[in-house]
Amino acid sequence: MKEPRPDNPGRGFFFVFTRSSLALYLAGIVVFCDLYLSQPLLPLFGRTFGITPATAGLSVSVVTLMIALTSSVYGPLSDRLGRKRVMVSALAALAVPTALGAFAPSYPLLLVARAAQGALVAGVTGVAVAHIGDTLPPGRIGQAVGLWIASNVIGGLVGRVASGWIADLLDWRASFLAFAALTAVAALALRQWLIADAPHPGPLARSARADMAMHLRDPRLRSASVIGAALFFAFIGTFTYLPYLLTAPPYSLPTALVGSAYVTYIAGVFTSPLAGRLSARVHRLDLSAAGLLIAALGLALTLLPSLAAILCGLLTLCVGNFLSQAVMPAHVNATAARAKGAASALYGSFYYGGAVLGAFLPGLALSAWGWPGVVGACVLGLLLALIVNRAARRIA
Repeated sequence: MKEPRPDNPGRGFFFVFTRSSLALYLAGIVVFCDLYLSQPLLPLFGRTFGITPATAGLSVSVVTLMIALTSSVYGPLSDRLGRKRVMVSALAALAVPTALGAFAPSYPLLLVARAAQGALVAGVTGVAVAHIGDTLPPGRIGQAVGLWIASNVIGGLVGRVASGWIADLLDWRASFLAFAALTAVAALALRQWLIADAPHPGPLARSARADMAMHLRDPRLRSASVIGAALFFAFIGTFTYLPYLLTAPPYSLPTALVGSAYVTYIAGVFTSPLAGRLSARVHRLDLSAAGLLIAALGLALTLLPSLAAILCGLLTLCVGNFLSQAVMPAHVNATAARAKGAASALYGSFYYGGAVLGAFLPGLALSAWGWPGVVGACVLGLLLALIVNRAARRIA
């Protein structure tokens, strides 16, 4: 059976499960595996290189920093050269620094490899939602974006859990090699199966600057970008420094079990598609506000001195986070009148900019006040998102 083309998008829920879309979802899984594979390894980096928790957290923040800096390049580039061409090239190249991370003889060189990963991850994350918007009818976009977010959730889960297991069985360097091989396979699948889109030739640099400036002037897109940044600040801050909570007394869990705590991510696999479907009946900003409140409740639960309460809190945090996260990219896509690739890239730059701060600042709070400091910093991020969300709802 032939794949539906953009001019013949097909009907029904299962259009989002065509061979082309499955290749895109696989790419989403893999890039988030590569993004998050270092999180359960931070205490191991500390022992290998003799570094502090905040310094170890740079292995996450440097990736998200590069995604934030380069997302604004890939969106407009994909508008002109084609989404598929950009995503396939970036994903294939991503396998190289992922493999090189395994051979880093020092922590600064490991950070260089991680930075290169981030610069290439953005070539997929900054373009995928625009590709969905190009190739699906409007009534299917929210659902498909929800599934794209679900694939990201699966990638974050697999990256964190599998890297912890591999590190316990072998060592942390083997985790990088395993995910490099997976990345190469996903790039081949994307090249073979993803629907090709039509590029829009034009003066790239001048047009890109004009598109980004246009979107920045739109208060609705600015608000969405700030919400995304604050949301991801809180989420990545929590999960980046979670290993320090769980490997310390009274829990003293081994790395493999710490990685298993990220199984709470499974909540996002179900929440994200549900949010996409609910967005057809409930305003996306209302869903986002509900998600932010649920996430704050989850953070509060992690303060209880019980491993069961912590896991329940993490599960609740994931439900709230992905309820909000699943609808915001679709909100951006629907709000942008044109140059949707540039709009998605703008949102991605803010979103991952929030992660840069979230992977570092809560580490300082951890050193000063322990786990309550991490929770306090992350709750402040969610409160900022709620304030901006409420203001954005008034002008929506």
